[in-house]
Amino acid sequence: MKAWTLLFDIDGTIMTSAHAGTSAMAETAKELFGVSEIGPLNVHGRCDRGILAELFQGLGVSYEQHHEEFCRRYYQNLPASLVKNEGRLLPGVESLLETLQSQDNIALGILTGNLQRAAEIKLKHVGVDQYFSFGGYGDQFADRNDVAAQAVQSAKNAIGDRFSSDQVWVIGDTPNDIRCARSIDAKVLAVKTGGGSANKLSSAAPDLLLDDLTDCEQWIGSLK
Repeated sequence: MKAWTLLFDIDGTIMTSAHAGTSAMAETAKELFGVSEIGPLNVHGRCDRGILAELFQGLGVSYEQHHEEFCRRYYQNLPASLVKNEGRLLPGVESLLETLQSQDNIALGILTGNLQRAAEIKLKHVGVDQYFSFGGYGDQFADRNDVAAQAVQSAKNAIGDRFSSDQVWVIGDTPNDIRCARSIDAKVLAVKTGGGSANKLSSAAPDLLLDDLTDCEQWIGSLK
């Protein structure tokens, strides 16, 4: 039996981290470079590799020289930042994941701009890390299309000949999620929980647009 591969974004889709990632980056920059603050970062729908490259450029420091140590400290600071900023699951997510995991023909993965270790920390913080066994992450790529391709390859490696390129959905909250889904010929379920413009989401033409992940019975039924 071929499986449906469902690739979930994290921030704004599975959970809200309430800017915990940006706060942890600022704390890390303070520790490592002695700066009191960092400039505003556009993080919505972007990959951490590109965000960090922009941050380092703004601080006038070498990405290659400091990236490894910065990430190590960032991973140490992120859990406390998630607690302080009250990172939490978004409506309907846990129930949906439980239902999807119980289906034999569904494989759950991650497609996120987060660094892989940061993604794992965030998912563990909200108690849903156990649902996902493969994914694409923002460690190597600044373009989300490349992350989507990585997620597909990871899915193929994880589920083998049950993978079907015709049975892939991306679940996300930004036009970038929709764009990267189209780059891998996937269908898209978009939600309005990320705080972005509903008009922009609608204009990007997802296959399904919902307020949140609370009422997904009809969509789940279409996967059976």
